[in-house]
Amino acid sequence: MNTIYVYVLDTLADWEIGYVTAELNSGRFFKRGGRNLSVKTVSYSEKSITTMGGMKVVPDCLIEDMVVDETNMLILPGADTWNDAKHTAILKMAREFLAHGAKVGAICGATVALANLGILDERPHTSNGAGFLAMFSPNYKGQDFYVDQLSVVDNNLITASSAGSLLWSKQIIEQLEVFQSDTLEFWYDYFNTGDSNYFFKLMQTLPSDE
Repeated sequence: MNTIYVYVLDTLADWEIGYVTAELNSGRFFKRGGRNLSVKTVSYSEKSITTMGGMKVVPDCLIEDMVVDETNMLILPGADTWNDAKHTAILKMAREFLAHGAKVGAICGATVALANLGILDERPHTSNGAGFLAMFSPNYKGQDFYVDQLSVVDNNLITASSAGSLLWSKQIIEQLEVFQSDTLEFWYDYFNTGDSNYFFKLMQTLPSDE
């Protein structure tokens, strides 16, 4: 079973991970024979965290319990508390994941934390604007690799701006290969436009129970 680790920390931006965690955990649109995934929340402490929306989350496991494997993935959500030193351990784990070929998804404030650690210095990435990382990450030297898009895939790293959560979720799902390609396109088109025609096309791509 592949494990998708979702790092949880105080002030976590609820909406940024909502699309991807809901789909990966429920598997409601998975293709037949899609990979068996386990979504686990992980943190630096066993204590609950409070999201930006006021939700309490008790982590499933601690950082030291994580398994570094190319079949697993680490998702780093945005938050206002990434500059706290207690998050250094998960950032080092993110570096280890990338080094072992495992996937890492980072959005909004998490991209700032990666930038400050030098992880974005020599690979294409994005964030909340061209000058955003330089403003908030004093060690950032990756300006030449910045891509002004909502979400950017560079091999096993997927970064996104705070406004790119839907596209970021699509790209993560695509990397994990758990949807049929047409299912994923219609899923994205429906949530991106609200056009009900895409919803019915999405439903028609799903495998029947027969």
